[in-house]
Amino acid sequence: MELVLVTLSSLLAGFVDAVVGGGGLILVPALFAVFPGTPPATLFGVNKSASIWGTAAATVQFARRVQMPWRALLPSAVVTCIGSFAGAWLVTQISPDFLRKLLPVILLGVLGYTLWRKQLGHEHQPRFSGRSETVAMSAVGLVIGAYDGFFGPGTGSFFVFLFVRWLGYDFLHASASAKLLNVSSNFAALVLFVSTGHIWWHMVLPIAVANVIGSAIGSRMAIKHGAGFIRIMFILVVSALILKTGSDAWL
Repeated sequence: MELVLVTLSSLLAGFVDAVVGGGGLILVPALFAVFPGTPPATLFGVNKSASIWGTAAATVQFARRVQMPWRALLPSAVVTCIGSFAGAWLVTQISPDFLRKLLPVILLGVLGYTLWRKQLGHEHQPRFSGRSETVAMSAVGLVIGAYDGFFGPGTGSFFVFLFVRWLGYDFLHASASAKLLNVSSNFAALVLFVSTGHIWWHMVLPIAVANVIGSAIGSRMAIKHGAGFIRIMFILVVSALILKTGSDAWL
């Protein structure tokens, strides 16, 4: 029964993650609820072992139908991986607890700005090109990758928001491009969890398959319905993240 519950949660998480990021908002609480006595690091490892496959599948789906800035994305993915490793190392040196109360405030600012700028992310008008785009994207990858390794909640949504706000992408291209950087960040974290034994191999296959199926459905819907649909999903996911992180920090 436990495996059925987390597999269904992984399916839904894959769908949400493919559209706008934030699948961990679904799968991680489900894992903690079903396996309350398990070390958190092991459950985070299980989550990453599923989400990396779903996010990789979404990347492939988007790449087939959306024009991807590969010249900027590939070096940025490497930088993101480095940032994630650095963040994971940093969390072994200092506690991330100071971010728990700060994160809901940051997310509230992201939500407020998105609601205020009603046309934000509707048009694809990249602000950078060539080397400038690579540098800008790598900066995003380094910062958010480090955040993912150090703390994590809302990583996919932060990638999407910064691609829209700073790089000038619409929500469709932002979500598509963010997927590859998210895969890179997840890979770095997964290597750390595997190397320290924090993973349940017997659960990897079913929840990974479910995550990929959910991801395939989500990416197809995002491509079909475009930036407007992704914007709505983004608002919903960020709102849910505010409630979740706010309750964790303040209640």
